[in-house]
Order: sequence, then structure tokens, then C-alpha cells
Amino acid sequence: MLFEFLINKFNKGEPIFLSEISGYSKDYIRQEMKRLTDEGKIERLYNGVYFIPYTTILGTKGKVSIDKLIEKKFLSVDDSIYGFYCGLSLANILGFTTQNPACYEICSNAATTKQRKLNIEGINMIIYKPFVDITKENYKELQFLDLMSNIDKYSELDDKKKNKKLLNYVKEYNINFDIVKEYLPLYPDRVYKNIYYAGLMDKLI
Repeated sequence: MLFEFLINKFNKGEPIFLSEISGYSKDYIRQEMKRLTDEGKIERLYNGVYFIPYTTILGTKGKVSIDKLIEKKFLSVDDSIYGFYCGLSLANILGFTTQNPACYEICSNAATTKQRKLNIEGINMIIYKPFVDITKENYKELQFLDLMSNIDKYSELDDKKKNKKLLNYVKEYNINFDIVKEYLPLYPDRVYKNIYYAGLMDKLI
């Protein structure tokens, strides 16, 4: 019964968190997940996280989707947002650098300490605790502030191209500078300086 629920709700290789399984008692879920794991119908990635095994078109054993794992555990589920990519990962995603990060850097409410290093399926991650809780209403502004914390260190662009890209980023993501001003005191002084040199001070005034 539980296995039918799992194969109908989750795709093969998609991480399954025990908290996503509803309609059954916790004891029943734990017992059934153990039984299904012993039978090879599901696989345990680590404590509390499972996935339905599958075979690729090459005949090799399929792996869990790390991107989906990161998204569900640290970033967002449905309409709830509780994390974002940060640091060098963010600078690379936005095109400020071509340098590939050695690990995923993520700021998330799921962090229990200021900084935590993880390795899942050979993928390195650093999870940072945010200064304030990340929500759907403020995640864009907090991500912007994180970007401005490191833009002088990570950007490979000349000042003209960097500032143009930053302005386009602010417009595209509709950054609310009233929210930015509210959280700015929580960040290092260099954030204010980087905003100034990027020509974005008029947004704060």
C-alpha cells in the first residue's frame, strides 16, 4: 500500500523525505520504509531520505537527483521558499564569473549552525544560516545582499560590465530596496560600499 503511494507521488530518482509521506502513522511509515529498503524496492540515501531505484538507458544504476535534493531540502517546496544559492555559486549562476565552485553554497533556514559542510553522493555543500528567516517575501533581497557581500571578490567583469549586469539583475528580479535597507545593517560594511561603487545608491535613497 505504501509503495503504491510512493510510486504514484514520486518520480524515480527523486528524493523522498519522510515528512512528505502523509496519511499513515509514523510507526507504520518507519516499519514499511525499512521493509521496502530490505526488499530493494526503495533505497536509503541517508537518515530520513530515500528514493525509488531505477536503471538508466545505459543499463547502469540510476542515482538520486542532487539538484532536486538540494531544492527540496534547502530551497523551496511548492509555494514555500526557505533558501537560495549564495557565494561563488550565485556569482557563477548569474554570470559574474566563469569559475566553477568546488561545492554548492546555500543559505537556508534548514541550517542548524552558522556554517555546515555536507557531502552527499560525492557532492560537497556548504550550508549557511541566514541572518533572518528566509521567506517568499524577502528571499530576493537577501540574495541580493549576499551577492553584494562578495561581488568585488568574485566578479571577473570590468566595472562597466559588472555594474550594467547588476542593474539588469536588480530590474529583472524587481529588488525591493525598502527591504534591502531594513536588512542592510545586518551585513558587513563592504556591502554598502559595493552598492555605492555599483552606482546603486540612488535605489537606497
